[in-house]
Amino acid sequence: MATWKGHGLRGSTLEDLINRTNEAYRVRRLGLIQKIPTPITPVDMNASRQITLAYFDKKSTVDYIGAVQGIPVCFDAKECAVDTFPLQNLHEHQVKFMEEFEGQGGIAFIILFYTARDEMYYMPFSDIKKFWDRMEKGGRKSFTYEELDKSYRIQAKGEYLCHYLEALGKDVEGRADI
Repeated sequence: MATWKGHGLRGSTLEDLINRTNEAYRVRRLGLIQKIPTPITPVDMNASRQITLAYFDKKSTVDYIGAVQGIPVCFDAKECAVDTFPLQNLHEHQVKFMEEFEGQGGIAFIILFYTARDEMYYMPFSDIKKFWDRMEKGGRKSFTYEELDKSYRIQAKGEYLCHYLEALGKDVEGRADI
């Protein structure tokens, strides 16, 4: 079987890994997470009824939403080819949604994959918010790999999954409001 570090996952996207992980969590009754489709309006279709031209209806919120062991969660999946993640890759409406989601007792985060390093991280909303607020106060418009909390690294373990439950559990344990 191919491993995360091997050639077996070449061409596989972060979203594919997350979708497989979420399906495994569903089957094991650990969580129920759904991919939220981006709302579009088709403009043109070909003879096979495939959409060839469309536009976005409205701004989407996050990529995934659901519950893990009774805890409501929402998250976005992001990839970064270099060691600096531009905050423009997150949108203000997404940050606002995540903030409101946490205000309702949920857990918001991103899963960030550094493709050149072949490393994946769970990033709690509190960290996202810290970098976002810094940017809004005139500071850096990005954060660096060095600024990440490395204890939230996600290991891809066999089965082509990106297990984020351990990092989520650590995030939950660190909160006084849950």
